Amino acid sequence: MSLAFTYFCVLFAAIQWGANFNLAIPVVAEMPPVVAGATRYLLAALIMLTLTYIRGEHVPLRHARAYIVLGLVGVFGFNLLFFLGMQSTSAVNGALIMALNPLLTALIAWATIGERLHMRQWLAFPIGLLGVAIVVLGAGAHLEISHGDILIFLASLSWAAYNVCVKKMMPTDTSGIASTAAIMTVGALALTLVALLSGEQFVMPGQHAAIALLIMTIGGGVLAYLCWNAGIRRLGAGRAAIFLNLVPVTSMVIAAMEGVPPTTIQLTGAALVIGAVSFASWPRQQPTACPSAAT
Repeated sequence: MSLAFTYFCVLFAAIQWGANFNLAIPVVAEMPPVVAGATRYLLAALIMLTLTYIRGEHVPLRHARAYIVLGLVGVFGFNLLFFLGMQSTSAVNGALIMALNPLLTALIAWATIGERLHMRQWLAFPIGLLGVAIVVLGAGAHLEISHGDILIFLASLSWAAYNVCVKKMMPTDTSGIASTAAIMTVGALALTLVALLSGEQFVMPGQHAAIALLIMTIGGGVLAYLCWNAGIRRLGAGRAAIFLNLVPVTSMVIAAMEGVPPTTIQLTGAALVIGAVSFASWPRQQPTACPSAAT
């Protein structure tokens, strides 16, 4: 794979993940959050299982425990919190909060598995957190954090925990496609079970929401994941992490095109978050775990 195509891959993944925040708005307007998550990952799992079969591979049951943990944390937990959060926050706010993920991943890895934090990461984390605080609190006299912002932050924590779990638990004797198919299947089944137990109805969304969900599934799910992994193999996690800064930028651009330009507060917070993540991730050291936004 050429270097130019490698850069295209990581650019594509980051842009797709940024667009997911804007695409989620019409989806959650028409579908219950848990149903939206279940539908998205039932489709994604079917695609990944088909790819696994075409490649002549299978999902080894001996790794069931790892797949269950990763599926519950990285697919079920993250997507439930993500879709619930996007009901009551803006696309730009959601993308900016998720932009902290590389730093949260490093912090959780330090706290749970003893990964060493570099001085840049120690310095960057409070700056990034300040940027997020500016975005979610605003600058008015009555400071208030929205319910959606809290849920998106918890979603980011869930994905950061997943990144650390991947480092510890992801099987090394099985292809990434087969393992991903298994993880997505576990998450999809868990989301479906919760949706059925909660009495939510699987509804057919309107054309706009259906197209948005399909793009989230194929572009922002399956293709983005495959492109990101291909990019990391060539560039390394440290260099690839820089491209995650395009996630909030993409969301801002799309929001502006839709007639909702970012506010001064959002731009200020974005500058702090993007600056902090860039400072912490700029090559010289590798992030403690494979950074990802996988919305």
